Amino acid sequence: MTLVVIGPVTKDLIVIGDKQSQKIGGATYFQSFVFEEFYKDYMAIVNCADESMVNDFPDLDKVKVLLKENTHYFINRYPFEDDLDIREQSSNFAEIPILKSDLESILPEKIDGFVINPLNRYDFPAETIDYLKSFNVPVFISVQGFLRVADVEANGNFTIKLEDFDNLSDILRGANAIFLDEAEASIIGLDFDVDETVITNGSRGSRIISDDEIRIDAVKCDNVVDTTGCGDTYMAAYISQKLLLKSSENAGNFASRVASDKIGQFGPYKINR
Repeated sequence: MTLVVIGPVTKDLIVIGDKQSQKIGGATYFQSFVFEEFYKDYMAIVNCADESMVNDFPDLDKVKVLLKENTHYFINRYPFEDDLDIREQSSNFAEIPILKSDLESILPEKIDGFVINPLNRYDFPAETIDYLKSFNVPVFISVQGFLRVADVEANGNFTIKLEDFDNLSDILRGANAIFLDEAEASIIGLDFDVDETVITNGSRGSRIISDDEIRIDAVKCDNVVDTTGCGDTYMAAYISQKLLLKSSENAGNFASRVASDKIGQFGPYKINR
């Protein structure tokens, strides 16, 4: 059985104060490092225009590339070095959808579940979502990308604004868990037909809503280095433990610890050995 993690790989420019760096990114990229440690039977499926972008993934044998005509590009700007919860983001808003026909020939025979990681509203057409749901295995969805729309253009990139849209309920319906942050929850609300809603809030912790609400404290990091990908790391850590242990509270506390370790190091999560 295999957990299938799907979403774009990106070229990222990270700007913290007056320092900047370029690196590979995307939710599926950050999550693959977590699954490599805690749920080794996974497959990462990414879409981009340059196959060499996956060379930084932890295990190339577990990566499938859907070659497209463009690549997602993001600028993550943190204006305050002492508060990395605040991020200004822009993107080229690449239109490179992952189609049902892209996936039909590469999915494994036996599947534990799907992790769906859109980075903008174009990435997963409704037909693709319906196709993945038809396998009747657990489905975990990151909400943020579905809300992103282009705002102000500058030099070929667009600032990002978040907006609800009419068929979001259909996209999310039946998911085992959806993942979003408090700002996104304030835009779309929490009234969705899903088993669990996991809401993160940076250094203020997270909460898990199903029949009841579970509050998860953030694990303090004394040396915050890089928060890019922290939410993706939390999501992967949560999923790995929820599938293995079935406990939402244990999964949330585990995810909080892993996310804290991640922000203390630059780039994706790597376990301290």
